[in-house]
Amino acid sequence: MTAPKELRVAKDRKLLTVTFPDHRPFELPAELLRVLSPSAEVQGHSPEQRVTVPGKKNVAILKIEPVGNYAVRITFDDFHDTGIFTWNYLHTLGHEKDRRWQEYLDELAQKGMSRDR
Repeated sequence: MTAPKELRVAKDRKLLTVTFPDHRPFELPAELLRVLSPSAEVQGHSPEQRVTVPGKKNVAILKIEPVGNYAVRITFDDFHDTGIFTWNYLHTLGHEKDRRWQEYLDELAQKGMSRDR
């Protein structure tokens, strides 16, 4: 996967726009990025260990740092910063955003959790 030609954080820090060459821009909410972080803290070391992360409705992006030529590290205002978002993962999230978001909302409901806390 080639690097995006642009990564732009919205002024309110709640949205990351990712534009890959020859693709329309993907708008990825900070909350989605946080709750689907590729970190071991969220994903675990197997599917059974994956953690549902509630209470991130108002999370914002503090900073984005390059990791080599293949990824970025996103630091959120809750100080979560261990996820390495590869270009491939960002591209996948862009294409699967609606489905993954609905799966997350369904998971919260099943577990009696909330986006607010």
